[in-house]
Order: sequence, then C-alpha cells, then structure tokens
Amino acid sequence: MILLVAALGALGAIGALRALGALTPETAALRYVALGDSYTIGTATPSEGDRWPNQLVARLGDRSPSLDLVANLGVNGFTSRDVIDVELPRLEALHPDFVSLLIGVNDVVQGVPPATYRANVELILDALLRQLPARRIVTVATPDYTVTPQGAGYGDPATQSAGIRVNNATLRELAAARGIAFVDTFDLSLRAADEPALVAADGLHPSGAQYALWVERIEPVVIGLLGR
Repeated sequence: MILLVAALGALGAIGALRALGALTPETAALRYVALGDSYTIGTATPSEGDRWPNQLVARLGDRSPSLDLVANLGVNGFTSRDVIDVELPRLEALHPDFVSLLIGVNDVVQGVPPATYRANVELILDALLRQLPARRIVTVATPDYTVTPQGAGYGDPATQSAGIRVNNATLRELAAARGIAFVDTFDLSLRAADEPALVAADGLHPSGAQYALWVERIEPVVIGLLGR
C-alpha cells in the first residue's frame, strides 16, 4: 500500500488517494479554480478570506463533496480576452474539478465591442466544456461599479451601467445555451449606492460584506451542481 502511494506521488495526494479508491467522487474535495478579474481576486479587500470564492468554500465547509480552492486566477483589469490568453492556458495543469467564471467589467471600461465580448465568452465556455461537464461550471454576473463613490471615474455611469447589463445578458444567454449555471448578483451590487459598508476601502470594488451577499445566492446553486 505504501509503495503504491509513493508510485502515484506524481498525481498529488488527492490524485493518489482517488486512484486507490480511498476517495470517491462523493467524498473527495473537488479541485476548484476561479477565473476572472478584480471581482474574483477581490481587489481592495483586506484578506483572502473576504474574496467571494474563499467565502464560498468556507460556506460549503466539509459537506460532501466539498471544494478545495487550488487557484484563484483572477487579475485586476483583465478582460475576456485576457482570460483566453492568460488564464485558460494555466487551467489544464491545475486539473480542475470545478470552475467559476466572472468576467466582463473591463470589457466595458476598455470599450470592447459587445460582439467581441460575445465571441470571447463563447471561446471561454467551449474551452471549459472540453475539460469539465457543464454541471461543474458556474458563471456569475458582473456587479454595477457605477453606483460606488469612485464609479464615475471610469466612464459615464449610465453608459457603463448599460454596458454591464448587456454583457451580463450575454453571459447568461451563452451559459444557458450550454447548460451552464448563471448566478445573477447584479441587483445586490446596486445596494452599494445606499449602503457604504458594501464598498471596499478604495471606494470602487465590493467589500467582503457585499461578497457575502453574493455567496448567499451562489452557494445553493453550487450545492445543486455538486449534487448532480
């Protein structure tokens, strides 16, 4: 038994145990990779624990199966094209069992045409489906940064808000066409206009408190996916 585990060491601890049958799909922690931009990496939050992917993992706890966040590939300022060029190439080596995707705000800020965003999202989702079944992918809406104190510094609020809504509708549509879950948290972000505690210290990004509201909505969807 010991020799066999050593021989399987290249698979990693979880991989070796799965190969031995010590962990089954029902009991093993699924390797979770988060893709996206500042809203995934949690720009301006004081700790990793405030980020919504981390909060999601914590909320799920030791339920079976649980999630193990092996990588958060989100980068502040990334567009959908950056996900294709930078994040997707790293994904295969991480051997994910579950992936989340939240992307679109920087496409709006940088003036990426909606048709280009659509084409990029199609590429991303199709690439994910080559590695994972649809029930192991969740997509999440982009929040409306324009209601925050610093939001007006990144384009005309009305125009940018409309652009975010268009990209969210595109992500929802393309995900649904592929049987992939979409969680709409857009309305929760609008509460930041009247609730300062929902905005991070930079006056622009969500706080851990806002991300907690997101997770309350994301968690049951993910539980449903993990149970399928």
